[in-house]
Amino acid sequence: MIRVGIVGYGNLGRGVSLAINEAEDMDLVAIFTRRDPSVVQEGNVPFVKLDNVKEYQDKIDVMILCGGSATDLPIQTVELAKYFHVVDSFDTHAKIPEHYAAVDASAKMSNHIALISTGWDPGLFSLMRLFFQAILPNGKEYTFWGKGVSQGHSDAIRRIDGVKDAIQYTIPKEEALELVRSGKNPELSVRDKHLRECFVVVEEDADQKIVEKEIKEMPNYFDQYDTIVHFISEEELKKNHKGMPHGGFVIRTGSTNEVHKHKMEFSLELDSNPEFTASVLVAYARAIYALAKNNEYGCKTVFDIAPKYLLQETDEAQRKYLL
Repeated sequence: MIRVGIVGYGNLGRGVSLAINEAEDMDLVAIFTRRDPSVVQEGNVPFVKLDNVKEYQDKIDVMILCGGSATDLPIQTVELAKYFHVVDSFDTHAKIPEHYAAVDASAKMSNHIALISTGWDPGLFSLMRLFFQAILPNGKEYTFWGKGVSQGHSDAIRRIDGVKDAIQYTIPKEEALELVRSGKNPELSVRDKHLRECFVVVEEDADQKIVEKEIKEMPNYFDQYDTIVHFISEEELKKNHKGMPHGGFVIRTGSTNEVHKHKMEFSLELDSNPEFTASVLVAYARAIYALAKNNEYGCKTVFDIAPKYLLQETDEAQRKYLL
């Protein structure tokens, strides 16, 4: 059995717990939290104060990190890679190279392996972009997200002073989608492709104008997009925005000669963004465990992981039933 730990028990951490329960080759050893463990305790799995995580070095094979990309993972992944093999879902695309470098140095120093930026984007969509470009080099690729709730962007809003709770929807612009699918290969900025819509609950003494300005000017999250901010009550947020759907498309159009044109498209429709993302994390935790047994060290991305390591089945079974 692969002994797994979870760091963080928000929506993603709960999803990881569910996915591990469905994995016959995994055992959830402990869940680590910054909160009082007695307050969040659920079921029979022990909840442990994050400060005590080092005590579990010899009890956990892979640690799955479920914090936010804005402030948690840049610190936690680097630090915990000193003591564990780790998997994270760092999703700030512009900062992936620097996150990779910091985690790689930490993991190599301690002979651990770390997988960063997995999930569905970055993650599965990243793989599709790579495959599509390799197969249709003479072409153009587009990624659209939504309509759906972005966990990372919602978390980033909640970190703003005065914000009590928030949900952010990423919405593809239909006119841009149609242009791409028509094969016209338009030049599109991020602003051309998506709209970001935010529903925000603020503290009583918060200045809504300041909060809105901070959201719209937030680097790497909202500053390059058309962003709409709605201030609503906590009751309305709970009533109308409880679900966490998401999805999106990776599309590449191209040609193999002057006559023959082609379109490749990969899409996802998700009822629960965190539960689906968690399922990807758990599959890649299995892969990291296999690579660790082969004495591989340092930081990895989904580009480095052979697909066969994601499944519990043997190589022979995979060739027989899947190839």
